[in-house]
Amino acid sequence: MSGVPHGNVPAGGNSVPGGWDVTRSVGATALAVAAARAAEAEAERPDPLVVDPYARALVDAAAPGLPLARGADDDGGVGWRALVDMMAIRTRVLDAALLAAAADGVRQVVVPAAGLDARPYRLAWPDGTSVYEIDQPEVLAHKQRVLGATAPRARLVAVPCDLRDDWPGALRGSGFDPGQPTAWLVEGLLAYLPPEAEADLLARVDELSAPGSRVALEAVDLAVADEYLHTDEVRAMAPAMGSDLAQLWDTRRRPAPASVLRAAGWDVRERTLGELGADLGRQLTGPVGTLVAHVLVVEAAR
Repeated sequence: MSGVPHGNVPAGGNSVPGGWDVTRSVGATALAVAAARAAEAEAERPDPLVVDPYARALVDAAAPGLPLARGADDDGGVGWRALVDMMAIRTRVLDAALLAAAADGVRQVVVPAAGLDARPYRLAWPDGTSVYEIDQPEVLAHKQRVLGATAPRARLVAVPCDLRDDWPGALRGSGFDPGQPTAWLVEGLLAYLPPEAEADLLARVDELSAPGSRVALEAVDLAVADEYLHTDEVRAMAPAMGSDLAQLWDTRRRPAPASVLRAAGWDVRERTLGELGADLGRQLTGPVGTLVAHVLVVEAAR
């Protein structure tokens, strides 16, 4: 696209020392995603793709004054409505991928950068399933404060660790067994990582995955991401979200995650959110929706 920079280098996010909570930096984007899940459940539509009964409480307890946390479409405009549709499709498909792995006998689930995801509480996990959530200590503490009185439907193990630190060691120290098959969920994460950090994450996932393991991840086409960051609609959404994605996303070119996993011997399937939305009866339309329709969901099996 003429005039759009190629390879955005973020001023924040993974390049900034220290952590964050759910109202700052990358944490604020997790809050916006939870608000989008809440908006999908609260919309007056007969066919919500996802009903997350915990999203509203997680949002309200963190930032009740943030416009998008209130689900105010007028503050986010068409960019916000496209985000709600995108998150609904993505969540529905990744839920299904995890439950399919569980149905095939996988009993370890690991979610790096878990954010305000409530899957341990809202999905019907088979007995004996353990879900390991890795994130900043402040993010996990917020979830515990809000949901601590709610019983998870799997054995939930919080792993408070920055992904820039030795998270594989922290994961093992929390009881994770690399000798058992694992289902990995990498959702809403890769766009924030520098190329070398993404390569390291995928390498560690590969090393820690026994035969029978699965990976489900979201991969943003980097050229599309550059265009998305510079649309008027996304820029207009930043004040309502409490974060500017152009300050956080890193779109410097790197190998596609699907190609990395294939080279490591995984069986890989890729589908776009546009294709998946069509299958679910939810079209991604408009200037922003047309772009996010190119986002890929990658599923891989070992």
